[in-house]
Amino acid sequence: MKEDANLNPNNPGKAGGNPSASLESTLPEPDKNGKERIGVYICRCGTNIAQTVDVDEVVRYASTLPHVVIAKENKYMCSDPGQDTIKKDIKDYDLTRVVVSSCSPLMHEITFRLACADAGLNQFLFQMANIREQVSWVTEDKKKATEKAKRLVNAAVRRVLYHKPLERKEVPVASPALVVGGGIAGIHAALTYANSGKKVYLVEKQSSIGGHMSLLDKTFPTLDCSACILTPKMSEVGRHPNIELLTWSEVEEISGHIGSFKVKIRKKARYVDVEKCNGCGACWENCPVTITPEDRIIKKRDVVIKSVTKEQ
Repeated sequence: MKEDANLNPNNPGKAGGNPSASLESTLPEPDKNGKERIGVYICRCGTNIAQTVDVDEVVRYASTLPHVVIAKENKYMCSDPGQDTIKKDIKDYDLTRVVVSSCSPLMHEITFRLACADAGLNQFLFQMANIREQVSWVTEDKKKATEKAKRLVNAAVRRVLYHKPLERKEVPVASPALVVGGGIAGIHAALTYANSGKKVYLVEKQSSIGGHMSLLDKTFPTLDCSACILTPKMSEVGRHPNIELLTWSEVEEISGHIGSFKVKIRKKARYVDVEKCNGCGACWENCPVTITPEDRIIKKRDVVIKSVTKEQ
């Protein structure tokens, strides 16, 4: 049977295999003190991991990986004694990187990061391998589960060498929000945020907000009157002190980053004074520009409120 070298744990330099000089050549340069020092910790998670994975075998394998100076197992790495083991080893062995193979990072990555930080190691010089959800819980064959756990530990050790000592920083965040689209969803979002006391810019490309809902008679599934729901919200947006309504406008450019975006908005020309306009339509009758189409109609549903025919 043909053997796949990429999955052969005995093939040097390949994923899951016993690392050799070929692996060493792919690793980062040692730190300025001479060499990275990695601690690897395998969790039994009670019997969740140990009943399927040969934890002792994984520990022996991890101890042979490049730059690994200490490899241990613990029944519950997330417990206080487990965390204390990591903290003590960071100081006793002068560890520069830490790898924990246990459950999902979603559950305890923060736990182990804080343990590293308490011991004086930058919390981002930590890597977690999930050998519970990704191995023991989904693999029945103990030998295969053990080999897969080795590969994940190997990958975690390789990856942690590329981690950088990051630092958390606090930066000022602009509180105003931009809501694009003045349909019912945009109106509701703008009102919700504005009611919390924050400034909102509501941008709508049409001349009025309301969107498709303003064209409906009734709404599903209650068959409530569409206008009865939408009109009060439209009026509230127009008079809300924290909402700046930008109709007949479109977003042209966005730059910056999260918490400090800069947005360029193009407002299309209206050729009327929006502060004085009440929608009477008198400007159509006196406009010297030829209108196409010539008939201008103001309608509410199927009812014509006003019709103007431009004389040539």
